[in-house]
Amino acid sequence: MANGLPSTLPGNTPTIRELLASGSRSFSFEFFPPKTPEAEEVLWRSIREIEQLHPTFVSITYGAGGTTRDGTIRVTERVAQDTSLTPLGHLTCVAHSRDELRSVIGAYAGSGVRNMLALRGDPPGGPNQPWLAHPEGLNHAIELVELIRSLGDFCVGVAAFPDKHPEATSLEADAQVLAAKAAAGADYAITQMFFGADDYFRLVERAAALGCDIPVLPGIMPVTNIKQIQRMADLTGMALPTAVTDRLLAVEDEPAAVREVGIEIATELCEALLAGGAPGIHFITLNRSTATRQVFLNLRSSVVS
Repeated sequence: MANGLPSTLPGNTPTIRELLASGSRSFSFEFFPPKTPEAEEVLWRSIREIEQLHPTFVSITYGAGGTTRDGTIRVTERVAQDTSLTPLGHLTCVAHSRDELRSVIGAYAGSGVRNMLALRGDPPGGPNQPWLAHPEGLNHAIELVELIRSLGDFCVGVAAFPDKHPEATSLEADAQVLAAKAAAGADYAITQMFFGADDYFRLVERAAALGCDIPVLPGIMPVTNIKQIQRMADLTGMALPTAVTDRLLAVEDEPAAVREVGIEIATELCEALLAGGAPGIHFITLNRSTATRQVFLNLRSSVVS
C-alpha cells in the first residue's frame, strides 16, 4: 500500500470513462447525504427506484466546507457494496489539507470506488464570499485532479458552467479553466444546472476550440418549487430565462401544476440537448426521484433508443 491507498484498485466496477466511451447515451442521477433518519429512508427509497432504471452511474454530493464528508463516503460506499449501481463520489478542496484529501481518496478506493468528481467547491463563507484555501490544501480543482490521478488509476470528472462560473471574468476564461482541467487529467465534465440548450452547446464549442474534447454531461433538474429555483439562481449565477419563469409563474399558485410544468420544461430541454449531440443527461434529484424518473421515462418513450 502506497500513499495510504491499495496497491491495486478493484477492477470489477467500470469507470465512467469506459461507460462514456461505449457510445451509448449516459443517464445518471445525483443525490446528497441525508441528515436525519427520515431523510435516509427517502434517499434509499429513491436510490432503489433509480436502480430499476439501470442508469449509467449515480453520484453523491459533498456538502459545503466538507460538512457532509463522512456521510458522502458512507453513502457512496454503500452504493458500491449493496447495489448494482456504479457510484461517483464527490470531493472538494474546501477546508481540507492535502493529507485529508488523500484520506478521503483512500476511503473511496478501499470500498472499490474508482470514479470521483473533483471540485474546488464554494468558498467556506458561502458562494458570494472570497475564496480562502486551507493553508495546507489546494486552491483549484486542477490541483485536485492532479492529486487524484497521481494516487491511482481513478476516473476523474470535473464541473463545467454553461452560464459561466460566478468568479470567471468571461465565458472564454471559464472555458480555458475547463480545458486546463482536462489537460490535468479530467476524463469528462458535468455541468451546473441550466435552462438554455444553446448555452450548453456554446460551452462545448468554446472548449473544443481550445482543444478540450472531453465529454460534457448536462446537469438538469426539473423545477418543482419556484422559490427554491430562484434562490439557487441567486446563489450560483445561473440564468433563469423568461421563457421558463413565465411558464412556471403562470401556475405558481398550484403546486401540482408547477411540478407538471417543471417536468415538461426539463423534458423539452433534454430532448433538445440529446438531439444536438449531448452524450447524455445528469439528473439532479434533491433525493426525491419522482420528477426526474418521469423526465427519464418521457425521454425513453420519445428519443431514447
